Amino acid sequence: MKKAIAIALLAAGATVAQHYSSGGELALPDYRKWVYLGSGVGMSYTETSRENPPFTNVFAEPAAYDKFMKTGTWPDKTVLIAEMRESATNLSINKSGRVQTAKVLAVEAEVKDSTKGGWAFYGFENGAQAGKLFPKSAACYSCHEEHAATDNTFVQFYPTLIETAKLHGTYKER
Repeated sequence: MKKAIAIALLAAGATVAQHYSSGGELALPDYRKWVYLGSGVGMSYTETSRENPPFTNVFAEPAAYDKFMKTGTWPDKTVLIAEMRESATNLSINKSGRVQTAKVLAVEAEVKDSTKGGWAFYGFENGAQAGKLFPKSAACYSCHEEHAATDNTFVQFYPTLIETAKLHGTYKER
């Protein structure tokens, strides 16, 4: 029955990336098959520098991405994943610059779900397959509300989405 519902939702163009446990945890989706939005290296929202800055890779669920490209906003049930990976230099033949390593430092999700009060953030600790909801007091909520360029998301860091958001009048200069 679940499979039939998922197929019907996909046929209707709905996203099905959100699956919650009975305890309210978000199941980690197979996000590496999703649309890659962009990467940052050593990004921090406070004045911090690291000797070994991590890469942050952001992925969007494909149906949500398609809707964004048509409307300039994320549809309800959108899931975005931020994957932080360790970086290295002098790896293999690389003699300068930084590359991503296989070591995943953290995975976080930003989820738009009107049945749960709108946008929410989840963390997947130590390779967990279920993400815990961050409390509303976590800095990510106020930071996204104050600094997001489009629909609670940092579209300003995803070059492939900026023009779409501007075209639809949903982009706020930040």
